[in-house]
Amino acid sequence: MNKFIKTFDDAHIFRMTDDTGMFQHARISVPDLLEGYTTDDNARALIMAVMLYEKLQKPVYLALVYRYLSFVLYAQNETGRFRNFMNYSRRFKEKEGSEDCFGRCLWALGYTQASPTMPRGIKEACTDAVNRALPNIRSVTWSRGQAYALIGLSLIGKPAVDNLICELADSLFDRFEHCVRDEEWRWFEDNITYDNAVLPWALFAAYSRLGQDRLLRVARKSLSFLDLVTFRDGYFRPVGCNGWLIRGGEPAQYDEQPLEACTTTLAHLAAYEATGDAAMLELARKSFSWYWGENSRREGLIDNETGGCCDGITTDGLNRNQGAESIVCYAIAGLALAKDDAAVSRKYLSLCSR
Repeated sequence: MNKFIKTFDDAHIFRMTDDTGMFQHARISVPDLLEGYTTDDNARALIMAVMLYEKLQKPVYLALVYRYLSFVLYAQNETGRFRNFMNYSRRFKEKEGSEDCFGRCLWALGYTQASPTMPRGIKEACTDAVNRALPNIRSVTWSRGQAYALIGLSLIGKPAVDNLICELADSLFDRFEHCVRDEEWRWFEDNITYDNAVLPWALFAAYSRLGQDRLLRVARKSLSFLDLVTFRDGYFRPVGCNGWLIRGGEPAQYDEQPLEACTTTLAHLAAYEATGDAAMLELARKSFSWYWGENSRREGLIDNETGGCCDGITTDGLNRNQGAESIVCYAIAGLALAKDDAAVSRKYLSLCSR
């Protein structure tokens, strides 16, 4: 059995979840009610809950699916976009959230709709929310919002969304072509900031859907470049959020964020699925091992007492707070890797039985 599945403790997930949804932050391992909730976190928590139910078939995980999906559906406004920040009194703080939030909601809805384990009512609710969101796709201009929206649409079986997938992929492709002036910098922007691996990951998803070789070429080039930046010490070391990496400069060492380990794992799994290159599967495992201590501190971020995940690595050591993004990212990456490891094992066994 996969090591993640054997050791995973869901206690902190339930501790961080009430009858509204998942809280955004924690003070060490205690939910911080003052900070309320975000749709960002509940959208990703929805994916996590679906993955847990797919893997373990426990009714408590399906109950979480209903709860997190209810939050996302409530967050959708009359225009089809999504509000993000909600206080503890269940009042949203703005009429419309960021484009990143919009994209992550589409990813969550697309993943949930595509899951073969979901009840019909859940699937139909996701379909309705996606249909309400679709008219807004062309107005999304930020790269990461586009990338998440593309990933979500790539999971939807309707050929009618292929034109939108193509437009989003074209936009990311054009960003890359515009920014690359030599082989020293093979990236979509003039800096590397947050949630970086989602950009090549989106192009691998687009390639798998559309079959355009140019998308595969840029996906591989950009992910390879990111790997040079983040694996140069022999282990995964994401660009720190305290300064980022500006073209021509050096990457900031701290703070390292759990989100980066998650999306880097998912990007390499997408690369492996698109190309069959076993090196990508190995890099996915190495990215995930950041959570378990293969990192700059040589210290694991998972709290064995609580089941939570520390919020990052700082100049002073681990950030001991255990917020929603951290535990959800850890769970999604671990479950995705377990799913691919199981597929590899089945393939190996089938070859051996011939």
